[in-house]
Amino acid sequence: MEMKNINAGKLRAIGYDARERTLRVEFDDGSAIDYAAVGTEVWRKLSTSGSPWSYYRDNIEEEFTGRRGRAAVSTDKKTLDREALMKAFGGEPDGA
Repeated sequence: MEMKNINAGKLRAIGYDARERTLRVEFDDGSAIDYAAVGTEVWRKLSTSGSPWSYYRDNIEEEFTGRRGRAAVSTDKKTLDREALMKAFGGEPDGA
């Protein structure tokens, strides 16, 4: 599922699988919720909303069944984040 990065309220990213009709919502604390049986119109409205956090709270959070999980983090991003932190605080990446 392709994720769309957003910065709206507590939302960090959203994605939609049209074939499975599954909406994934990732939050700024690293948690995620997958919602089942979400139609394409709901996805369209959320992904184009001027206020996605409000749209999510009003139209998705209580209306659909969600399954909690953790937000996916790509290995490349993890590596880049670790290297950036090590450089910022004077450490050497991976004990080098």
